[in-house]
Amino acid sequence: MKSLLQLVGLITIGIIMTAASTNNKIFPYKYHLDALPNGLTVVTVPTDYPNLVALYIDVRTGSRNEVEPGKSGFAHFFEHMMFRGTEKFPNEKYQEILKNAGAAQNAYTSDDYTCYHTTFSKEDLETMLMLEADRFQNLKYSVEDFRTEAKAILGEYNKNSSDPLEKLFEKMQEESFQKHTYKHTTMGFLRDIEDMPNQFDYSLEFFKRYYRPEYATMIVVGDLNYEATLGLVKKYWGEWQRGSFSADIPAEPPQTAPITTHVDWPAPTLPYVVVGYKGPAFSDVAKDMATMDVISAVAFSESSPLYRKLVIDEQKVDQFFPYFSDHKDPYVVVVIARANKTEDIEPVKHDILNTFAQMATTPVSAERLAAVKSNLKYSFAMRLDNSQAIAATLASFLALGQTPETINNVYNVYDSITVEDVQKMAQKYFVETARIVATLASAQ
Repeated sequence: MKSLLQLVGLITIGIIMTAASTNNKIFPYKYHLDALPNGLTVVTVPTDYPNLVALYIDVRTGSRNEVEPGKSGFAHFFEHMMFRGTEKFPNEKYQEILKNAGAAQNAYTSDDYTCYHTTFSKEDLETMLMLEADRFQNLKYSVEDFRTEAKAILGEYNKNSSDPLEKLFEKMQEESFQKHTYKHTTMGFLRDIEDMPNQFDYSLEFFKRYYRPEYATMIVVGDLNYEATLGLVKKYWGEWQRGSFSADIPAEPPQTAPITTHVDWPAPTLPYVVVGYKGPAFSDVAKDMATMDVISAVAFSESSPLYRKLVIDEQKVDQFFPYFSDHKDPYVVVVIARANKTEDIEPVKHDILNTFAQMATTPVSAERLAAVKSNLKYSFAMRLDNSQAIAATLASFLALGQTPETINNVYNVYDSITVEDVQKMAQKYFVETARIVATLASAQ
């Protein structure tokens, strides 16, 4: 079904208030939200930070969208291929323009989206919008280029696999999901990466499916004029042709038994333990994922009693952190610990499991909850101190939500979370049948 933005053509959805009129908003900047007739969403945020502009472009395709067997890893693959150039601007010419402009550019791929970002002087806004429009609409590469990059990706996979934690997380994801495409990491299954050099024709199809305006959100933040910026976007991006593909993402069935998996590491290494549960999807309305974020900070952050016990007092662990990541579909919420000795794995696992259980049985103090919610809010607000940080933050939220109001909505949900909500959500999600435990230790 088409969204409202797609149906109404080019419109200004809203100009959101100045900070003075919205002092209860965690995202205080005036923004403009527009939709081109072809489906491209454009968010423009003029700021008072001088001279610089940050351009972030989300493409809502990640490993989640890789639904065909044998074809994992292509979202990440295109993060690489998008730098190969076009007929008009081959890679060498493209890079020369960026260098002469002093522009900083990069990209990243997640489970749910791919993001391309560039920061540059305001004088180069038109040039950058033109360059990006060209490669998003006219990317071109040869079979030889494709195969060269595919081999480079295999090298990246092998490099990542030399990191014990990367390998453990790959194993955990594969065991945790049976049908959903979160089963594989953004890199993809090794067997698919090895076969990538043979998939040139499929790569063209993947690009044709997802590099379309209805899958994209452009975020432009900085020292700019809104009307002029939107005019340039329309000039260079308005003819980008809408596609028609929609991926059928398989739903993950409920987990019915606890999952335990182990990786024997072939070299000496400190052991890891990952403990977690199947968690909820991101929402800026429901309390589930927001409460998970609160639990993450209450129970497993550096200010938590468990961190103090394992890292500072007993010194059984030298790395300890939660990973409660927002995802479009239900994912896992986990705590990761690196133990100093193999014999510490079991007691550390026991302590983490006990802490999860305590969240369901013992109410958190109102004071602790208030302190955590305050820290979530004000640490977030303090990060929005330059145009690039604002654009990067918007990119992560807009990949999962519809408008910048998603940010305000999420923080309103945080504000509404009660002691009873924390206990209720812990009881809902931290159950034995939804548990995942993954360990890694040296096999020597």
